Amino acid sequence: MNRYLIALGSNQRHPRHGLPSMILRAAVDELRGEGVLVEAVSPTLRSRPLGPSLREYANGAAVISTHLDPPELLELLQQVERRFGRRRQGQRWRSRTLDLDVVLWSGGFWADEALVIPHREFRKRDFVLAPAAKIAPDWRDPLTGLTIRHLAARLARPLTRRPPHPR
Repeated sequence: MNRYLIALGSNQRHPRHGLPSMILRAAVDELRGEGVLVEAVSPTLRSRPLGPSLREYANGAAVISTHLDPPELLELLQQVERRFGRRRQGQRWRSRTLDLDVVLWSGGFWADEALVIPHREFRKRDFVLAPAAKIAPDWRDPLTGLTIRHLAARLARPLTRRPPHPR
């Protein structure tokens, strides 16, 4: 079995599922219905959008297990996004009903033309690290060797200014 850390996001209502936080729960249920073992789901948090979207996001994370390899899982996640009304065209970072991203994989690294694991930007994104730290705090980033807990703490820690060196 492969284990994955998946980031969940939504910032649009869905006619059947309702508010973004409810969409995230429905998406996890959809994955279960596809035979994916959902090991843990984080609480939902609210975050400001990146880019041009003005709507606040509901974000979360899930740890899942499946026999699918990374490209097969990506295809499944994109199918689920489409079922929730996601269209992958036009402007990047626009409002969306559902966004499912593979963040980490128990196999370490993966890279092909469609998918890179670990996710390239996850270390810089509190809306990914904060929920992930609730359910997978000890999972290590294969590039830095740091745990999710450590990465989240580094991102949350305010930058401190060092006093000038005395001469």
